[in-house]
Amino acid sequence: MAWVEVKVPDIGDFKDVAVIELLVQPGDRIKAEQSLVTVESDKASMEIPSSAAGVVRELKVKLGDKVNEGSVLLLLEAEAAAVAGAAAAPPAPAVSAPAPVAAPAAPTPPAAAPAQEPPAEAGKLPHASPSVRKLARELGVPLAEVAGSGPRGRITHEDVQGFVRRVMAGDAQTAAARKAPAAAAAAGSLPGLLPWPQVDYAKFGEVERRELSRIKKISGANLHRNWVLIPHVTNHDDADITELEAFRVQLNKEQEKSGVKVTMLAFMIKAAVATLKKFPEFNASLDGEQLVLKKYFHIGFAADTPNGLVVPVIKDADRKGILQISQEMSALAAKAREGKLGPAEMSGGCFSISSLGGIGGRYFTPIINAPEVAIMGVCKSNWEPKWDGKQFVPRLMLPLSLSWDHRVIDGAAAARFNGHFASLLADFRRIAL
Repeated sequence: MAWVEVKVPDIGDFKDVAVIELLVQPGDRIKAEQSLVTVESDKASMEIPSSAAGVVRELKVKLGDKVNEGSVLLLLEAEAAAVAGAAAAPPAPAVSAPAPVAAPAAPTPPAAAPAQEPPAEAGKLPHASPSVRKLARELGVPLAEVAGSGPRGRITHEDVQGFVRRVMAGDAQTAAARKAPAAAAAAGSLPGLLPWPQVDYAKFGEVERRELSRIKKISGANLHRNWVLIPHVTNHDDADITELEAFRVQLNKEQEKSGVKVTMLAFMIKAAVATLKKFPEFNASLDGEQLVLKKYFHIGFAADTPNGLVVPVIKDADRKGILQISQEMSALAAKAREGKLGPAEMSGGCFSISSLGGIGGRYFTPIINAPEVAIMGVCKSNWEPKWDGKQFVPRLMLPLSLSWDHRVIDGAAAARFNGHFASLLADFRRIAL
């Protein structure tokens, strides 16, 4: 037996990330690549795996500690074979056929490693060496979403680290976006813009100061940038969901024993996929003067958490049924509330849906989640009298609010998109057409 210091690997040039969860205790027997602690940046959290197998003898960190690359997490009494393996760092075997499941955000034991990469078409596996695949598994990075900078698009170690760096930081402009507008406004340097009011609030009465959560700081900066830089237009419409709601209620009765609860949002995700296929300019992103038309369908949904709004992404929603989407949504929403969403679970979105569900309201203007070009907002459905040609009958109507980027989409296309989306919810059989 030998003693091994297990350290924080390269997680993308992050400094002083906080330890928010301890996943092992002294005396625990662990496997190589088993998760040890969870760390959190401003944007996301990720689990740090062990470089060797053995028995935990001493933890070197506690909750709230700040760690960096190379920080010692624990002392491990490891077997000689494990120590030799860790020292030699042999490349992991290449994965020839990834399992067709959604990519988790955190490292998992070796038996579940193929799940780190989303399904790919035969002959189209990401071009990467075994050592790069091992690094991606350890950091929870889906290689299919990493752009390769090597020869013929080969993915390098630096590409994987860059992916983690961008996702955990929000994007390359997050820090500047968070600081620049407030500083410029305070100085009155933006043309025609008055300085931000400086007020001594306490002289008017009792006050309390409270720090914004990290999620709100990041999302606020992104929302500010998106609202200022994207020319938003919002179309409002209504969808008759009377029959679909009755079907949903019946479906939940049938699925009661399975524990799967189907929400209206699951149907809206499938309707969004079908509508994006019919109107491909909505499944796109602007890249300079080029429009990038996507052939995949990853749908984000806004999830409310105690610390602010996050947007998990259902990957390959076109390949999944209502029940599978419902299961994934439930699992992602739970992780969001616990602050455990990882980088891979919030990246790659094509189109987002922001649902106020049963909270209330009629219409609103959702802010586009850049680099997407549109977002669908939905409010609480209401029973309304509708004329059927002979009499007024009660119908359950769902308010829709589609915000779109006028640089890419015009009003006629937006009206058709909204109308088609509503028609699918009114008669879900149209999905098969």
